[in-house]
Formats: sequence, structure tokens, C-alpha cells
Amino acid sequence: MNIWRNLANALVVPEIRNRILFVFGAFAMFVVMVYVQVPYVNIKAWQNILAGGQFLNFLGFLSGGALQRFSVIAMGITPYINASIIMQLLTVVYPNIKEMMQHGGEQGRRTVGLYTRWLTVALAIIQATTMVVALSRAHVFERTDLFYLVMVVLTLTAGTVWLMWLGEQMTDKGIGNGVSLIIFVGIILRYPVYFSQTLQLGEKGGLNVFSFVIFLLIAIISLISIIFMYQGTRRVPVQYAKRVIGRKVYGGRSTYIPLRLNNAGVISIIFAISILLFPQQISSWAQQSGAQWLHGFSQFMALYFNYNSLLYNFVYFVLVIGFTFFYSEVVVNIMDIGDSLKKQGGFIPGIRPGKPTTDYLQKILHRITAVAAVYLGLLAVLPNITQSMTHITTFYLGSTSLLIVVGVALDTMTQIEARLAMRDYRGFIKQ
Repeated sequence: MNIWRNLANALVVPEIRNRILFVFGAFAMFVVMVYVQVPYVNIKAWQNILAGGQFLNFLGFLSGGALQRFSVIAMGITPYINASIIMQLLTVVYPNIKEMMQHGGEQGRRTVGLYTRWLTVALAIIQATTMVVALSRAHVFERTDLFYLVMVVLTLTAGTVWLMWLGEQMTDKGIGNGVSLIIFVGIILRYPVYFSQTLQLGEKGGLNVFSFVIFLLIAIISLISIIFMYQGTRRVPVQYAKRVIGRKVYGGRSTYIPLRLNNAGVISIIFAISILLFPQQISSWAQQSGAQWLHGFSQFMALYFNYNSLLYNFVYFVLVIGFTFFYSEVVVNIMDIGDSLKKQGGFIPGIRPGKPTTDYLQKILHRITAVAAVYLGLLAVLPNITQSMTHITTFYLGSTSLLIVVGVALDTMTQIEARLAMRDYRGFIKQ
């Protein structure tokens, strides 16, 4: 009930209402661009390639159907996501970037943002060139002259840059993170297609009622568990010692350090899928090439490493756990937290400051990360298990898409509540 009350209150406030309307206007522009196709593309040949290429489907599952239509934004916002991840990983290798992001102020954040944009352009050009060269050999384009191929590369790159710009505008003039909202609407646009396909299957008598009920129960339980996972935190109590400066006494208060249960978010699943899809795509290319020496590899992949096989799901589960631990170590810097507590005169009750505090926090982080890693691993293999149990293949209950949709919705509502609280606070100050 609080969610609907906050939404109603937000629509009454002109400033917040204009921001919400701007976001929906940006959504409308995104939908229009989905249907602006690149010219001289053989859609039937392109659909045949998509049917056998899971790697390309992974690249386009965030694009809201733009990849399936080969529109000007067919690559989606994926290059920007990859660039952001690379910049975060570079903070481990190059401490100067980390210093610039954390202590460089507004100028430092702008510099890192500029690096991310240029890296996005470079990755988009590489990805677009790879796609165009491969598809020209597969006779997807009705024209193969150099001028046309260069035009397609520049068009796809410009589409990604436009999405990046649109996301930044949504962040500045709307509510929430613009890039996350673009990914959110891209996923949501696929759900009507899933619903219609499921209804058509039911009309033809190919849908078992018991299986459908089980599917709905799994979906509801998954959504509830994801909400708890996103909002779950481990609160570590902290006590600040009293300090007398002049005639005033500072400190002496109690607070806590909130360690999030799921620090990796959806990144660990995306990394694991990316690695697993490479051998799948190589197997698909091997089948299309007809090479005899690759026939054995394709046969092995088809028999023992398909999406419903035990080996595939086990490797998927292990990779998600490994990447969850890795990314949590990158995102949460326990050394910085321990140093900050020491400088501010804070301590954890029963734990000595310095290295014992750092070791204690590291131990807690490893424990909660272990819980999150196992949960994310189970959530990752859940779609394959669900399809095997219910035999419903028209509605893909993707773990990645569920995590993104729930996470973005919760973050956006949190920002709306924060703006409402800020408005009430300003009104109280004026009175």
C-alpha cells in the first residue's frame, strides 16, 4: 500500500511528476527506435541465424526486440554495460582510477564518465564490425559493397551512443538510473510476446493446467525471494568514542555498517552466461561450416552440454558462485571501511581497531557472500529446471531479467521516496 500511496503523492508534486513524465517520454522514444530498421537486410535469413545462435540472443535480450528486427539500436546498451564493468575492474589494477572515482569529487567522476563513454564507442565499433562482417558472409545483407557495410557499422554504433545519451538524460531529468531504466523497458517489452505465445499454446491445447500452476508458483516465489535478497543487509554495530574538543563533546553515538547481502547484483550471472555461450556459439558455427574435424565437438555439445543437461547446469552453477565472490571483493573494499573507522574513532564492540576489525568484517562479508552466491547459482539454473518440469517454453522465466526488473523497480521507488522526503523536509524548513 505504501508503494501506491507514494506514487500518488509523487504525481501530485509538479517537479516529481514532470520527471516521471520525462521517463515515460524517453520510453516512447526507445520503442519508436526499436521499429526503425536498417535498410537492405534479409529479415528471413536473419531470423534463421537467430534461431540457432544463442549468443546473439543473449546480446539482444536487453534490446526489447530491436536485435530481432535488426533496428538501428540492435546492439542495445550492452557496449556501455561492458565498458562500465571494465572501468570497475580497472580500479583493482590501476589505483589512480579508484582514487579519481572515490576522492576526485565531481571533476573526477566526470573524467571517469568521459573514459567510459569513449570506451563504449570503441567497444560498439568492434562489436558492430564483427557482426557486420559475419553477417555479410552469411548473406544476411542484400548489399555487400564497402560503402553499405561501413554505413551499417556506423549506424549500429550511433544507435548505441544514442541510447547512452538517452540514459544520461533520463538520469539528469528523470528519476532513477537512466541506463538501468533502458534495460528495464527493453526486458518488459519482451513480456507481451511471451504472454501471447503462451496464450496461443493454451488455445491449441498444448498447455497443461497443473504445469501452468507450478510455473506461476515458481515465478511468484522467485520474485519474493529476489526482493528479500536485494533489500537484505547485515548490520554490523559500530560505536564511536567520545571526544572533547574545547567545551564541546563529540561522538559517543552508536550506528552500524550495512553490508548488502547481494553485492554482485546480476553481474555474476551475466559473466557466467557470457562464458557458457561461447562454446555454444562455436558449436553452432561448426555445424554451419560442415567441417569434419569439428563434427565431434558439435556432437558432444549437443549430447552433454545442452541447456537441459546436468553438466551444463552444474558448470553454470559453479561459475555464478565464483563470479559472485570475485565481484563482491571488487565492489566492497573492506580495507577502506576499516581505515575509515579507525580515522573517525569508531570501533566494533568486542573487536580491537585495525587489522582485527578488517579481518572480522572480511569474515562477515565471506559468509553473506556465500549465501548470496548459492542463491544466485540456484536462481541461474532455475529457468532450465522450470522448463524441464513444466514443459512451458513459450515464457522464458529468465533469472537475469527478473533480477534486473525487480532491482530497477526497487531502486526507482527508493529514489521517488527520497525525493518526497526531501520535499517534506524543505517544506518543514521554510515553515
